Amino acid sequence: MLPQRFRLRKSAEFVSVMRRGRKVARPTLILYAREAASPHVGLIVSRQVGGAVQRNKVKRQLRHCAAGLVDESAPVDVVVRALPRAGAPSVRLCEDLKSAWAAAVEGVRS
Repeated sequence: MLPQRFRLRKSAEFVSVMRRGRKVARPTLILYAREAASPHVGLIVSRQVGGAVQRNKVKRQLRHCAAGLVDESAPVDVVVRALPRAGAPSVRLCEDLKSAWAAAVEGVRS
């Protein structure tokens, strides 16, 4: 589980990362990342993904996958926007998140 201290909460923080951050797209998600003092993760899962049960399931899966990546990565703020295909099996969602995370962090560092 992703601890509270690693989560983005304010709308202005989400907007800042999405406007000024590096964008990386995968079939199930779009990831925005920008350099920060400490790592934070924010999730956006819209109704296009599915009903409330499906959206909450996708959020739980993304938080679980992101928890392992936050500790390993450089200090970056990340916003993950789930696409309608995010209802795919969790293995696919996790793989997409890991590959997008690696690409974004590498791009932010350089």
